[in-house]
Amino acid sequence: MSDEISRVLTMVEEGKLDKEKAAELIDVLQGKGNQIDLNKRTSTPYLNKMLKIRVTSENGDNINVNLPIRLIKAVLKVGTSIAEKIPEAEKYVKDIDIELLIEAIENELDGQIVDVTSAKGDKVLVIIE
Repeated sequence: MSDEISRVLTMVEEGKLDKEKAAELIDVLQGKGNQIDLNKRTSTPYLNKMLKIRVTSENGDNINVNLPIRLIKAVLKVGTSIAEKIPEAEKYVKDIDIELLIEAIENELDGQIVDVTSAKGDKVLVIIE
């Protein structure tokens, strides 16, 4: 964890991150991050759910990713403003409507969100459960 905090401090020194956002991010890294705020509008049972991403390839390349909703909400609130200030990451976050994603979490969006099957038979599923 000290490596991550060192990176945050380096970003402040380089002018890529302001002090307030750095403090928020360090709090999240230390497990103090906005616990009251994270639970403010979203119930605790929902925050304990997982965002599950499943990719199944016809070639046998399968991907399974599980991300806690609590982590996603914290990263959306703090991490996006950091990514916008990093030239390499800016292009990936500039068109993402973060407020819409946070609103979906606060409204406790649940179940299957994405179900895509390509012409080659590859499948992508995104589920909150």
